[in-house]
Amino acid sequence: MHPALAHTRLVICDLDGTLVDSIPDLAAALDSALSDSGYSAAGLHKARGWVGNGTEMLVKRALADAHGIAEQQVNESELKQVLERFNRAYAQSPCRYSQLYPGVMRFLEQLKQTRVTIALVTNKPYEFVDPVLKGTGIGDYFSLVLGGDSLPHKKPDPEPLLHVLKHFDIAAANALMVGDSRNDVRAGKAAQVATLAVSYGYNHGEPIAHSEPDWIVDALTEVLGD
Repeated sequence: MHPALAHTRLVICDLDGTLVDSIPDLAAALDSALSDSGYSAAGLHKARGWVGNGTEMLVKRALADAHGIAEQQVNESELKQVLERFNRAYAQSPCRYSQLYPGVMRFLEQLKQTRVTIALVTNKPYEFVDPVLKGTGIGDYFSLVLGGDSLPHKKPDPEPLLHVLKHFDIAAANALMVGDSRNDVRAGKAAQVATLAVSYGYNHGEPIAHSEPDWIVDALTEVLGD
């Protein structure tokens, strides 16, 4: 057994970039919102570097890029308008192109068979989470699902992870945070939960090793026994 699962009773998973490659659908919605707002499409490559802090930050980074300004200089009124356009576009097709990363289904199934509780904590707004879970066929694996707007704070704040621990009455020492970005690792460390990071996914172009998770894998199946 991989040491990440040695004493684990609860696995808390991130969604985008960890279980599901959702960039194609996010990028399509973003390009639609930008086009409707009079800007050029950003494209898949740029969008891939902007995902990880929720959809509002995704749109903010796109507007900063379009204007050639810093994120903090983005006009809040315009941000709200473009975000509304993004949300409308994404709601129409949240899981048309998205797909599971290799090995994800096997990973979740083995956790279920070994009676490990699985929760989902994502920064994606809750309204968009269920369509993605249904579209990829993994919704039934999670005993609790939290979106980025489910609680007052989201990752990298530890609040969502602490909420999950309290909900299941499981100690941090018996939990594992599985994610792809520095936000996942920071949230895990702040909640005193061990962290397992995947080397793929979305981390703003920064190697996940820089965030110093407890373990790094190239595929989630690496933690499973033969």
